[in-house]
Amino acid sequence: MTNTPALDEASFRHIDNARLFPKSLSQHAPRILLLYGSLRSRSYSRLMAEEAARVLHRLGADTQTFNPTGLPFPDDAATDHPKVQELRDLVNWSEGMVWSSPERHGAMSGIMKTQIDWIPLSLGGIRPTQGKTLAVMQVCGGSQSFNSVNQLRILGRWMRLLTIPNQSSVAKAFQQFDDAGRMKPGPFYDRMVDVMEELVKFTLLTRDIKDQLTDRYSERKQGHADLLRRVNQPSA
Repeated sequence: MTNTPALDEASFRHIDNARLFPKSLSQHAPRILLLYGSLRSRSYSRLMAEEAARVLHRLGADTQTFNPTGLPFPDDAATDHPKVQELRDLVNWSEGMVWSSPERHGAMSGIMKTQIDWIPLSLGGIRPTQGKTLAVMQVCGGSQSFNSVNQLRILGRWMRLLTIPNQSSVAKAFQQFDDAGRMKPGPFYDRMVDVMEELVKFTLLTRDIKDQLTDRYSERKQGHADLLRRVNQPSA
């Protein structure tokens, strides 16, 4: 996973956790989940995610990639479906995510949206996505477009994810990968490395304080009201 021949080693820099984040409480590697949006045998969104995972490993992250094959449509299966449980377990495990989608008919793919739709805002008192980081990427069959990444940003904010400023959009993706499925050196590769570097930094910066960042007045108010209601409720 750490074989990255397209990287310019003279320009690549490992992230110095102790220097950048000296007060970090968590010492484990950042846990990043990667989702991709196509089931094709040569899926460029998958190849892009795999290339990003290699760079994340070089940056010191721990990664998992979800294979959406066999994931049912939302509401077409129970939540105890094995693929749904696998996806939700990985989301709970993660501290950040990468969403990599193709653009189809000017939008993200249905496969990408299906995965996101199976991720709840709240699950058994746990908020699987709130306060975690997100990087968005898209691959294009033709000229460069930003429709998919723009939509993914909207969804990321809706899921209360800390969506990082940088993003990647690869034009004519079929020209950017070799026969072995490896991304070729060039500006699109460099931009992907930039995005992964930024994702790791934002994850390290926020993971120990995400509960503070997402502590909301309205939710505290509702919590106090629920507590008072339980206290004042007559016993059976």
